[in-house]
Amino acid sequence: MNDKSNTLLFVRDLTIYYITDDGVVKAVNGISFDLERGETLGLVGETGAGKTTAALGLMRLIPDPPGKIISGEIVVNGKNILQATKHELHGYRGKEVSMIFQDPMTALNPILTVGDQIAEVIRLHEKMSKEQAYKKASDMLELVGIPSERMSEYPHQFSGGMKQRVVIAIALACNPQLLIADEPTTALDVTIQAQVLALMRELRQKYDTSMIMITHDLGVVTEICDKVAIMYAGQIVESGNLEDIYENTKHPYTKGLFGSLPSLSSKVNRLSPIHGLMPDPANLPDGCAFHPRCPNKMPECETRCSVNTEIESGHFVRCLLYE
Repeated sequence: MNDKSNTLLFVRDLTIYYITDDGVVKAVNGISFDLERGETLGLVGETGAGKTTAALGLMRLIPDPPGKIISGEIVVNGKNILQATKHELHGYRGKEVSMIFQDPMTALNPILTVGDQIAEVIRLHEKMSKEQAYKKASDMLELVGIPSERMSEYPHQFSGGMKQRVVIAIALACNPQLLIADEPTTALDVTIQAQVLALMRELRQKYDTSMIMITHDLGVVTEICDKVAIMYAGQIVESGNLEDIYENTKHPYTKGLFGSLPSLSSKVNRLSPIHGLMPDPANLPDGCAFHPRCPNKMPECETRCSVNTEIESGHFVRCLLYE
């Protein structure tokens, strides 16, 4: 592990379950990663891989019941967030760690003006008068490319891309050290996606903010991330820097993800999809969760979970082939 003083976020063996009447949904199963200051991690996986649950866990926003953080450590700036009091969490969310949610339509309050919503966050965390908070809110709107004259408008008066910019302004209003972006471009069309990503990259450099970008789009990761963690069935199956994952792909699932992407450089008649579906987290298979779909499956994979193996510096794979 790197020098602790430069490590902003340190996650070890985080396990999160949803305990329902119908059974236990094992959403996140022992994930571990570190994040340095100013660094961006891409958390990649299919729908249902546990990415959003992991992010809500980092924010301590898991709905309880039915959700429960079973075990693990989340250390931000040397403080274990799992032991924080309710009062400490109010200061932590928004000030130290902020989150951009997937759908801007539901992230904003329809009955408050956008100016009120940004100013509310600023007043919650910074000792400012109402006027100062509104001044800062209008600066934040300008920063994300919206004229400050629109402060007094309501969310329904903005397009989807503009709403997402407002959500980014709210998330960055108190200059958090860590920004968690949960598929921030999914609800937007392609040209607006590119603008929002460019804006986030610019703001990240300006404020030296660390970031976790949750996505299922491997193209977005190359645009904005330094490190990548591939999630499958609640586990990180492969992690490393961009070069490790894109040029030296090891895990059969990661290879499958790249195989199912169209490429401009190689001419193929058909893409090769990963056969089968991701397992139901309420009914995970024994052994390696990927074994029912894996082209390299060995008999041992059906009974034994592999350990996280470092195959070269900083490049980890969870697969029996590399133990």
